[in-house]
Formats: sequence, structure tokens, C-alpha cells
Amino acid sequence: MAKKYVYFFANGKAEGRADMKDILGGKGANLAEMTNLGIPVPPGFTISAEVCKYYYDHGRTYPEELKEQVEEAMRRLEEVTGKKFGDPNNPLLVSVRSGAAISMPGMMDTVLNLGLNDETVKGLAKLTNNERFAYDAYRRFLQMFGDVVLKIPHEKFEKALEEIKKEKGVKLDTELDAEDLKKLVERYKQIYKEEGKEFPQDPWKQLWLAIDAVFGSWMNERAIKYREIHGIKEGDLLGTAVNIVAMVFGNMGEDSGTGVAFTRDPNTGEKKPYGEFLPNAQGEDVVAGIRTPLKLEELKNRMPEVYNQLLEIMDKLEKHYRDMQDIEFTVEKGKLYILQTRSGKRTSQAAIRIAVDMVHEGLITKEEAILRVRPEDVEQVLHPVFDPKEKAQAKVIAKGLPASPGAATGKVVFNAKKAEELGKAGELVILVRPETSPEDVGGMAAAQGILTSRGGMTSHAAVVARGMGKPAVVGAESIEVHPEEGYFKVGDVTVKEGEWISIDGTTGEVLLGKVTTIKPQGLEGPVAELLQWADEIRRLGVRTNADIPRDAEVARKFGAEGIGLCRTEHMFFEKDRIPKVRRMILAKTKEEREKALNELLPLQKEDFKGLFRVMKGLPVTIRLIDPPLHEFLPQEDEQIREVAEQMGVSFEELKNVVENLRELNPMLGHRGCRLTITYPEIAVMQTKAIIGAAIELKKEEGIDVIPEIMIPLVGHVNEIRYLKKIIKETADALIKEAGVDLTYKIGTMIEVPRAAVTAHQIAEEAEFFSFGTNDLTQMTFGFSRDDVGKFLPEYLEKGILEHDPFKSLDYDGVGELVRMGTEKGRSTRPDLKVGVCGEHGGDPRSILFFDRVGLDYVSCSPYRVPVARLAAAQAALKNKQ
Repeated sequence: MAKKYVYFFANGKAEGRADMKDILGGKGANLAEMTNLGIPVPPGFTISAEVCKYYYDHGRTYPEELKEQVEEAMRRLEEVTGKKFGDPNNPLLVSVRSGAAISMPGMMDTVLNLGLNDETVKGLAKLTNNERFAYDAYRRFLQMFGDVVLKIPHEKFEKALEEIKKEKGVKLDTELDAEDLKKLVERYKQIYKEEGKEFPQDPWKQLWLAIDAVFGSWMNERAIKYREIHGIKEGDLLGTAVNIVAMVFGNMGEDSGTGVAFTRDPNTGEKKPYGEFLPNAQGEDVVAGIRTPLKLEELKNRMPEVYNQLLEIMDKLEKHYRDMQDIEFTVEKGKLYILQTRSGKRTSQAAIRIAVDMVHEGLITKEEAILRVRPEDVEQVLHPVFDPKEKAQAKVIAKGLPASPGAATGKVVFNAKKAEELGKAGELVILVRPETSPEDVGGMAAAQGILTSRGGMTSHAAVVARGMGKPAVVGAESIEVHPEEGYFKVGDVTVKEGEWISIDGTTGEVLLGKVTTIKPQGLEGPVAELLQWADEIRRLGVRTNADIPRDAEVARKFGAEGIGLCRTEHMFFEKDRIPKVRRMILAKTKEEREKALNELLPLQKEDFKGLFRVMKGLPVTIRLIDPPLHEFLPQEDEQIREVAEQMGVSFEELKNVVENLRELNPMLGHRGCRLTITYPEIAVMQTKAIIGAAIELKKEEGIDVIPEIMIPLVGHVNEIRYLKKIIKETADALIKEAGVDLTYKIGTMIEVPRAAVTAHQIAEEAEFFSFGTNDLTQMTFGFSRDDVGKFLPEYLEKGILEHDPFKSLDYDGVGELVRMGTEKGRSTRPDLKVGVCGEHGGDPRSILFFDRVGLDYVSCSPYRVPVARLAAAQAALKNKQ
């Protein structure tokens, strides 16, 4: 039995079904399915995508059975339609379209009216008693066949059409009569000759050339690029199928037409028909946007019966596919035909509303709704977006990494201090820097958005912007930033300080000028309802990374169940604190150091009280100081001079301290627990602040707090053993003195590979683990996070790495350490709470892994909390399967 490559459909019976998308492509499978449902679909046949694979595997040739199967299918099509392919008196015309398993709009090319030639066009004119229509169909076929199959530039045909309209003094194609169109056909044939191409008069030759063109287009630049952008790997799909369908004509007069209809509004998700209709036109006129179509409602006035039938079919298709459908239709002399249906592309807002509405309508289950909405849809609806009309007209001057989603517009400022001043004065600014540092935080907070020419998705700018919920584009390397001279340059465009730009942190685009932004409103309506269902389903807890009460409040509104990481050093950078921190660093004796720390103590205590208040009894994990001390000191001579003066020490003395603290590799240097082992008095002060804040809140405001004190960068059990003893003695003495009942925990951050390997030992001391996957990734790969931007793009492009490991967890390496650390830790302490607080805590692909290995919670920046809630529910459903 020969292998079946061709699948026929006609008159309510099809050889294919909707679930055969892999071999029939989305279009072919849906044409078959609609035929079986009794929907008016023109008859035709589909050549399987398996032929596409064969075509590329065998040097662009076909399996030998194919020719016979195509000829047999064409015979059946002639029988069903009562017309004959290539017959001058009663010609059968067909359309040839592509269609892969995944809808790829605009990627693959279509040919209509195939089968026309100098003879059959006369037969068509006689049959329809409409010479104008016949020659209009012929000129369209010549144009499409020339463009799609023979690669003659489309503009040449357009130009000839424009010239003929000019000669006649008309504006619209429809104002040309049969004689004009005959002239146009001759001009089109002339274009073929000028291009050294021949138009084949034999319809069978036309057909095989068109089939070649469809299979050939699978590997055209557009198609490859589309698959790349959407993460479809070569080899994931067999290729494209080819659909050959009897032509129906929307250009046979005013009782004909063509259109596109969505069963719901794809922009808002509202349940009402949405679409466009063009009378007396063929399909490509609507899609190509050459003529301006009418609103779908106009069809109701012109052809009420057709309109009502269309609505019935739309309803039937939506109920059958249980999703919003995008339908192409044609009306030929008052008779409706459906040419294709597919799940419609939609905005994020619409995706959420449609999923929630369909649950209420009983079409889908809550679980299906959760799996249908992409985590990025939730993120999109919570961030400002550009007005789509304005954005379409703006000029994109550069593209960087989309580091923090949302849209921002403002005046360019190159200096953080200036951004702060202007921000306070109510000006909208975008902070543009080569890269940002902790000193820039004030300016970043005052800016609408941040743009850097260096750095990756986890650079300082990216992490801080995400934490603040600020749009950011980082690593836009085509931009040369000249902060001193007050301009940046990209190609031949120069943008000066004070000029307007707009950035899209969701796409990474940098736009010239001012583009209006639209701000969505918190968690309400469909998105709130969807996330409530997600909370019922998910197993993983979701906490937030927050250092200040404002961030903690945002996260609580978004549904965070505690704080998984509070970075205490961020509090040290505040204007009123940094001098005290610097005094502590400059101290020559332990007494001097303790004196400076005692000044910081009340300030730190107030910080923690603010966080505990917002979290009202939810767990709060506070990490003791982590960065090396040099980060708190100025590095440039000019700044050193300024700070030395403020502190009443000589320039030489301060410069000396800076030099002594400078490290060749600070990332692996004197930081984290190593710092507090050298200076235990820092750990003592921080413990007093944390426990003191908890005691005061309990006594004064009746708020119960569960502080979790986290020791960073532990790699050896003796490190935590040493510090735990100091922390415990300090905390217990305070609790005893206050006479209150207070529970606290001491745990560690697992971010050094050795800690994961010896987790069974560390768990003897640690009461909880939190994986710091940023540093763990850095140390496992041996990649410096600040320098990885130089080579990581090449690694991704050349397929050495599939994902950026700082954005999405490396399952096999870093993930293996997470799994091992969790299992080993729990072998010592079965009730060990384990979470993750790196950037990966808000990444859906990473969350899938954390759910699988049994972590208790993930923690992420406040604006990622809703995304993590949905992703955790999706992970629970997928891991169950």
C-alpha cells in the first residue's frame, strides 16, 4: 500500500481531522474538520507536511507516489465541482496556500485563481457572463504567480496598475473596465519578458511550480526569522502542508465580497463579532490592506441573510474549538463560504478576559483557563503600554535587552543626581547611562525608565528596575553614550540631553520622541479572578524580594505571602546612612566601629519595623550584609576628596582605605558571611535591629512577626556555626530582657556550589535554606555576571547554550545543585523550609523546575508576583500530567 500524502475534503466528508495538525498543518486540519462539521467550505485537498520534510531531505525532490495522488485528487475535485482543470469552456480554478502546524501569519505565500491562461479566461468570461470579472481574476493571478512563484518584484506589477489608473484618470481598481484590464494583462506579460521569465500557459505546469514555491517558502528568510523569534526550533515541525482548494470568487459584483471575522474582539476580549468586509474583492485585498475595508456590521445592511448565517457559523466554530476563532470568508453571488478558521491571535488583555469568560460560559475548565494564559500576558496587563497607533508611527532607533517590562517616555538625562532633581520637580525623564551602579539608585527611582548601553538581563540596572517596577532596556550596544558631552549617538542619529525618547521594556525597543503611554489599573477584574483560581491550584508559595515598605506594599497588593529576601545593605545607601557606614569602615578600633554601628542601629530597626508592619505576621527573611565594603566608598579621586572633607579626614587617608579594600575579584572576595566573621559586631548590630523591631511591634502594636535571619554566602558548616552562636546569644538576651514570647529562625542562602554539595552538614545548623540562584549560576558556570554580555549572545546564537542561564535556570547544572541541596538538607532536617530568591524565582520555566523538585516557595520582585502565582499553578498542573 503506497504511503498516503494527499487528503481530500468535499461535501461534508473529509479524510482529515483537526487533530492531524502535524501532517495537515493548522489550515488543512481545520478545513477538514469544518467540512466534517457540515460548514460550507469549498472542496479541495491537502498535500501533507511529510512531503515538505521529504522535499528537503531528498534535495528538493518529491516522493514518486505524489504525482499520481495529486492527479487523482484533482479528478475527484473536477467531479465534485462539475468543472475541468484547464478546460477552455468550463475551467476549474484553484487556490494554492501554505499552512504549518503552528499558525505563522504572513510567513508563507498564497496563489489565487490558478488554472487561468489566455484560453480559460475566455471560458470564465462566458460562464459568468462577466468579462470584467474574468480579466480581473487573470491579472491578479499573473501578479501573484509572478511575485510568489517566479520572484518578480511585486512593485513592478503595482506600478503598471497605478499607470493604467492614471491614464484613465481613476483612483480605485474597481473603476477599471474589461478593456483596461485586458491591457493590464498584456503589460503584466511584458513584465515577465523584461524579467527573463516565461508565464506557463499549461495549468498543470502552473500547479507544480506553485507547489514548489510553497515548499520553497518554508525556508525563506521571513519564515526562518518568524520561527526564531517564537522559539520554534528547526526540526520541531515537519514543515508546511499545501492546500489546493476550488476557487470561490468575492469579486463577482456587489453581491460578492470577502472578509475576516473574529468571534470576539481580539483587542479587548469582549464577546461580540469583530472584523472587516470588502465588497466585490478577493481575499488578498483585505489582508494586504490595499483597499480600506468596511466594518463587519456593514455586511448586515448589504446581505442580512449572509450576515446571520456567518454569525451562526462563528458561534458553532467557537463552541466546537472552545476558543476564540479568526475566520476568513468569501461571499460569491450571495452564497457564503468559509475559507479558514484558526485560534485567533489576541492581546494580553483579551487573552485573560476570554479565558475567564469561557470558564463562566462553561466552555472550558478553570485548569484549562490557567494553562491558556501565558505568564507574560499577566505581566503585560500590569505595566504601562504605548498607545499602539502612536507606537506604529514612531521611529525605532535601537534595540537592547527587554530587562524590565512596561513603556516609558521622558526627556534624556545622563546623570542620576540630575534625574533626581528633575524628577522631584515633576519632569518626566529617562535615565541613560553606559551602565548603572548602586550610587544611581535615587536617579533610577525618579526616572520613568532606564536605558543602558552595557549590561545583561541581571545587571544592576535590570535587577533594580524590575524591583522598582520601572521599564528598562539594557545592553543596547549600538548606542554610544557620552554622558560628559551630554548626548548619545546611534548610527547617524544624535540625541541630546533634554530631548524626548521612549523605551519599551517589554520588547527592548528604543523609540525617538514622545509616545503616549496607557497605565493599567492594579489587580482587578478578570486578571484578579484568574489569579485566585491559580492560588487554589498551586503548591508553591510566592514571596517577594523587598527592601522598603513601599515595595512590600505593592507586593502584598499583588498577592505576595511574605518576604523571601530583604537586602539590608540597600538601606545603607540612603543619604542619612552612608556617612555612618563610611565612619564604621574607617574605624581603626573595635570600639570606634561599634560606636558608628550604634548610630545605625535605630535607623535599621525602623526599617525593619516598616517591613514587618506591612507584612502583618507573614514570614520575612532578612539577609545580613552581603557586599564587600568598598562598594560603600567613593572610587574616583574627585568623589574621594569630597567625602574626605565631609568626614573630616585627609584625602590621603581615605584614598589609602579605598586602595586597601579594592579587590581583584570582589564577587569571590571579602563579602557575605566572610565579612561578619571578620567583624562580628556588624552581625550583632543587625540582629539587635531585627529582633528589637519584632519585640517593639509585638509590645506596642500587637503584631506578631516571624523574622528569619539569613546568613549569606556560607560554603562551610563552620561559617554558619560560628555566626549562629553570636546571633542566637544576641537575640535570646534581647527576648529574655523584654519578657516576650518570640519565635525566630536562623538559616542560610545556598549560593556557593560547596554549600549545595555539603547541605546535609549545613542543615545541622540552618533552619531554612534559600537558594540564591544568581550567584549559584555565576559560580557553577564560572561566568562573571558583569562580563557575560561580551560572549553570551554568541553562545545563544551558536546554540552552545539554549537559554541565558541568568534569566532561566540551567536545569542540568545549577538545577541539579538545587535538587541535591534540597534532598541532602532534608535528609538531616526533614522539616527544612526551602525557597529560592534569585531572579529565577519569577521566571516561569524555572518555576516549573522548582515545583518539580519540591521547593516550598519562590521569591521574586514585586511586579513579578502575579506572574509567579500563575506560573506556579501552571507548574503544578504540568507536573501532575
